[in-house]
Amino acid sequence: MTSVTSLFASVEADLYLLSENLKNLIGASHPILYAAAEHLFGAGGKRLRPAIVLLVSRATITNSKITPRHRRLAEITEMIHTASLVHDDVIDESDVRRTVPTVNSLFNNRIAVLAGDFLFGQSAWYLANLDNLEVVKLLSEVIKDMAEGEIQQGLSRFDTTTTIEGYLAKTYNKTASLMANSAKAAGCLSGVSDQVAENLYHYGRNLGLAFQIVDDILDFTASTDVLGKPAGSDLVSGNLTAPVLFALEEKPYLEVLIEREFAQPEDKEQALALVRDSKGIQRSREMAAKYAQAAVKNISVLKPSESKQALIDLSDYVLSRLY
Repeated sequence: MTSVTSLFASVEADLYLLSENLKNLIGASHPILYAAAEHLFGAGGKRLRPAIVLLVSRATITNSKITPRHRRLAEITEMIHTASLVHDDVIDESDVRRTVPTVNSLFNNRIAVLAGDFLFGQSAWYLANLDNLEVVKLLSEVIKDMAEGEIQQGLSRFDTTTTIEGYLAKTYNKTASLMANSAKAAGCLSGVSDQVAENLYHYGRNLGLAFQIVDDILDFTASTDVLGKPAGSDLVSGNLTAPVLFALEEKPYLEVLIEREFAQPEDKEQALALVRDSKGIQRSREMAAKYAQAAVKNISVLKPSESKQALIDLSDYVLSRLY
């Protein structure tokens, strides 16, 4: 499997600079908020979302260097993503994220919520200072979408009438909106045409949907060590993802287990077995592949470059995480 590190080789220096800048951007206005934010940005991670912004920036400005505004957009994108994770961890009552203690477990829920709000506020301030109304609109839409996605997920817990369309709408809001709108915003800062900007939006949207569907499959197929949380966590918390929704079509007893919220000791293992024994995982793989392939078509409008190739390879990487 191609590593993320090699995929991002053309923006490796940019990503290193981003990591250093993020700690400076949060400021030291309050020691606890600073400690919380520093912990988050020091935890590393793939930096997938800012890497997409940087790759799109380099792919759309072929004759000159990317600007400080492109770099700032990448930083804002990571700040928004991180803020959403902090709030997610509070809602999900998570103690660990990818083997690193969460802010709510290190401090408490009150500090975690405030740290998330602080990061959203900081990102909004830096966003306004880009002095580009179109970009402000795009990234403001993301923050609205993320909140809406979290509400959609909360309201549909253990709801076996959830449709694939509803699942995809929630997935767009929670995951794909940031990739879609930040990719388009990078193009806007490069001065691309409206048509190319739309293509970049759809690249991010399709890649984001594929990425989350793959994540949802891994919840059933990967080990606890790989996931950094127990397998089947989403299902047990009532978050019905693509593999479950497809499995429900052929395993009626799964509906019984979900609707009684896994009240019996053996319910969880029985439900996981039913999903794994169905075509739900395979159908989800096919759906993820469809979105990943669409993403590649979306950026056919870009001129050949190392960064464009990395964007293409990224869609292959997203699917390769399954194998």
